[in-house]
Amino acid sequence: MELQHDPTLLWYIGLYAVVMIVIGIVMAKKVSGSEDFVLAGKSLGPFVLMGTLLATWTGSGSISGGETSMAFSYGIWPSLMLMVPTLVGITILYIVAPKIRAFGKYTVSGILEAKYGRKSRNIASVIIILAYVGIVSYQMQGLGFILNLTTGMSVEVGTIIGAVMIIFLAMIGGLRSVSQTDAISGFLMVGGLIITVPTIIAVAGGWGDVIANVPESHMTSTGGLSTIQLMGFLLPSLFLLLGDQNMYQRLASSKGDSSAKKAQIGWLIAMIIISPAISIIAFTSRSMFPDIDPGMALMATTLALPTIVGGVLLAAAASFIITTGNSYLLSAATNLTYDIYGNYINKEASDKKLLSMTRIYIVALGVFAFLLIRYFPTVLSVQMYAYTVYGAGLTPALLAVFFWKRVNPIGGISSMVAGVVTTLTWEILLQKPFEINSSVIAVPVAIIVLIVVTLVTTNNNTSGGPSTVKA
Repeated sequence: MELQHDPTLLWYIGLYAVVMIVIGIVMAKKVSGSEDFVLAGKSLGPFVLMGTLLATWTGSGSISGGETSMAFSYGIWPSLMLMVPTLVGITILYIVAPKIRAFGKYTVSGILEAKYGRKSRNIASVIIILAYVGIVSYQMQGLGFILNLTTGMSVEVGTIIGAVMIIFLAMIGGLRSVSQTDAISGFLMVGGLIITVPTIIAVAGGWGDVIANVPESHMTSTGGLSTIQLMGFLLPSLFLLLGDQNMYQRLASSKGDSSAKKAQIGWLIAMIIISPAISIIAFTSRSMFPDIDPGMALMATTLALPTIVGGVLLAAAASFIITTGNSYLLSAATNLTYDIYGNYINKEASDKKLLSMTRIYIVALGVFAFLLIRYFPTVLSVQMYAYTVYGAGLTPALLAVFFWKRVNPIGGISSMVAGVVTTLTWEILLQKPFEINSSVIAVPVAIIVLIVVTLVTTNNNTSGGPSTVKA
């Protein structure tokens, strides 16, 4: 089937953009201080919290990378396997959520500092900012790609539109506005995908025709990937989710433990719907458009669907990309404000000053993210890189705070450094040998270093806190 641009789809994007901007402006007027801006005044109920968790986690990584690229390149089963790390991660966060709220910190680095000392906070801040800027960058380009494919708009112009929307919505109202736009986007995406799955299968001639038009390897359990290669795709998302500052901030923003629990159950159920739907749509696209870029598999179907269905799917995909981008941008700016500016540059900064600096950092990091994406050839490549830098560098040390009382500052900091150094060595210096993602190497190294260094250096008479062991 030949792809033809449909400029009328721009109306759906335009309508979505207007609604999001209006909501952002309205909610921005309710921001009364820095806590309101960063944690929405700890006022999120289960409905909005579920939506913002869902929309933040599912963005361009799923729409243009993740499940989409996996289904197109390797088949339906490897793509469906990508759902498993998410479900496992949500379940673990469900257990940890009360502890996260108890810490009462704005950032993950603040939690790490409470256990490992100030050095860990500094290292964590750098890791978070670098990883999150990378994640924001591929949200921007992801929107550029889908607008180019569907409407004929140039990738460059589409990326600029994505950058402006992401920066504006994050800057104007912080989490107070982002959470509301996230919730709308989340439910729009669920509805759009539910409608699209049966429609696109029918357009493709039925499931039998879909299977007949894909390579035989696409129906195998691994799609031609070795076990270690497959693990290289599964581990990054799991370890990012388990340590994702965005999720921690949102859980800390809930009205209470009851709201957080209800929201996470809803998030889990929604992901059971969304992930398979994305996989099925992208897999069907492989049978219809075998020569397109893998990352565009899901969006290509908007041009084969009835206009109204394609328009809803396009608006839903754009909403997820933009809401994920502004969430990660807000989170990274929070680190700059509270971990660096507030700790080292202006320790006496007023609440109003912290709020204004957060907005300034949102714009600065957004521009940096826009420039960064030019150095990565595909969405999937920067996605795996950013996920692993974060997941290997922070998550083992962070989970140890909640689950291993014996862990000490030396062990935690050593794990963080080992995870990042291993990732950079594997990806940049060694150029990813055997086409194996660095997560397969970096995550085990970080865990081993955490355990071994802690056991070797722990004094049996200490509690392992930052005051008893020098970092």
